[in-house]
Amino acid sequence: MNWQYILEAIPRFVDATILTLQLSLWGILLSAIIGLLCAIVLVYQVRGVQWWVKAYIEVSRNTPLLIQVFFLYFGLSKIGIKLDGFTCGVIGLAFLGGSYMAEAMRGGLEAVSKGQIESALSIGLSPSQAFRYVIFPQAFAIATPAIGANCLFLMKESSIISAIAVAELMFLAKDIIGMDYKTNEALFLLVVFYLIILFPVSLFVRYLERRLRQAKYGA
Repeated sequence: MNWQYILEAIPRFVDATILTLQLSLWGILLSAIIGLLCAIVLVYQVRGVQWWVKAYIEVSRNTPLLIQVFFLYFGLSKIGIKLDGFTCGVIGLAFLGGSYMAEAMRGGLEAVSKGQIESALSIGLSPSQAFRYVIFPQAFAIATPAIGANCLFLMKESSIISAIAVAELMFLAKDIIGMDYKTNEALFLLVVFYLIILFPVSLFVRYLERRLRQAKYGA
């Protein structure tokens, strides 16, 4: 293990980590929005839309992210739609993550008891107010473990985006292995920087789950 090389390579890995975080955060944010909208459509059975949502979820969950990203980056360019690698990566992560978020949020919404909904409506709240102040907070608390797992999943899946030459962590590691033949050093730094990203997120998700559980059960 060449520790001097590792020290010299750290700034490059810091830059790659920032790009990985940008990819992941945009993907998670958009997938959460897509997931919530899809969950609402499914739970409330919005006519004319729910079948499209179901089709989207099946396509998204049953095709590899690599194929989705290749379609965006190489396939769309064949019909004149040219997107840069970062944009394709964000769209790919959002497309994949949206279906997983939809199922997580759907489970949360369906777990809210009818008594809670009826009570909210009986005190004069409109359906939209009942959703905002009563249904959604409870559904989010219930779905938090699944949502947190999906966030970690998407952050790890961002490594796939290296296939379209986006210089995130995996791309940099492969570049170092191919150009400098520093396999051990590259893999060591790759593991370290993924731990730096993922471990705090994992701890935060556990903390959030515990706080929400305490708020609900008082224990």
